Amino acid sequence: MKLAEALSIRKDLQARITQLVTRIENNVKVQEGDKVAEEPNELMEELENCHTQLQELIFRINKTNMHTDLQGRTLTEAMAEKEVLTMRIKALRSIYTTASSTTNRYSRTEIKDVTVIDTKALHEKIDRYSATLRKLDISIQEKNFTTELM
Repeated sequence: MKLAEALSIRKDLQARITQLVTRIENNVKVQEGDKVAEEPNELMEELENCHTQLQELIFRINKTNMHTDLQGRTLTEAMAEKEVLTMRIKALRSIYTTASSTTNRYSRTEIKDVTVIDTKALHEKIDRYSATLRKLDISIQEKNFTTELM
């Protein structure tokens, strides 16, 4: 099985677990004299099986990521870089939006807001980080489709 397939299965298992929890919650109580639509104990057993499968899959994915080389580093290191790049871009975009917004003044006597950072330089930095993120993401995705799960 390829790493990309394992990642897809992990996502499906996580969604399945969420659905099972909801179904169990909907069936753990009924009005006296009524019957449950689904047997919660059977659903609990299925939930337990899904958790066990997910745990094993996450272990195998993490092990594979730690032992897979991507341009001189592990796939885990590349994913950490991707996560931090995403956070940086989000933070800088928020700062850029605040810095580049204008405030309408209704008269000349109102206090004028002045931007104290170079928004052009900030925008260029965001563009550089975004380009790096796109290249890194493509490399990670390519590796996911060519790497066998351990």
